[in-house]
Amino acid sequence: MKDYGTFDILGPIMIGPSSSHTAGAARLSKISKGIAGDGFYEVEFILHGSFAKTYKGHGTDKALIAGVLDMEPSDENIRNSFDIAKDRNLNIIFSEEDLGYEHPNTVKILFRYPNGEEFYVIGSSIGGGNIIITDINGNKVEFTGDKPTILMRYEDRRGIISEVSSILSMNNLNIATMKVTREKNIATLVCELDSEITQAIIDEMTKLEEISYLKFINPIER
Repeated sequence: MKDYGTFDILGPIMIGPSSSHTAGAARLSKISKGIAGDGFYEVEFILHGSFAKTYKGHGTDKALIAGVLDMEPSDENIRNSFDIAKDRNLNIIFSEEDLGYEHPNTVKILFRYPNGEEFYVIGSSIGGGNIIITDINGNKVEFTGDKPTILMRYEDRRGIISEVSSILSMNNLNIATMKVTREKNIATLVCELDSEITQAIIDEMTKLEEISYLKFINPIER
């Protein structure tokens, strides 16, 4: 049986009526924006399950917009997120879709860029302000955003995991979890750490060869 702490019982500091539909939605959206990067002109929130049925009544729509605007779950401006997005010339779309065998509180966040490129993240709000990311641009992953996380895609070759581990070790960082998935000759690495990612780590990681995608996500407020 899982051990529950005070935070799990009381829930997060937040604006809105529901930890799943507001606080979790804001965290999920903000982490997704960090993964996708800046420069998008439009975001489409494709809602699944319970999110699709109740998102307006529970303020999920405002929370999701707030996340891509870099707001924390406790930010009082969440209630004004529609207006703030409009002021920033950010186009927002909400749609509904059955995303398959996913948690009821799941959203696919699709970022569109002026050059015609699209980037999406799928994740779920699983209660108490907790979230899980399950898909990045078609790559199956699994991480919660509770720990500093390295996301990497690279041409699969021997030694890359050893190189990553060595950089972390030299910077006195301990690996909490590491998972690598492979599709043909492309590998996706998700590495959660026990301490925050520093500039020294970023500088070293960016020197690695054959890396096609590299993101560093430090945890945000719950």
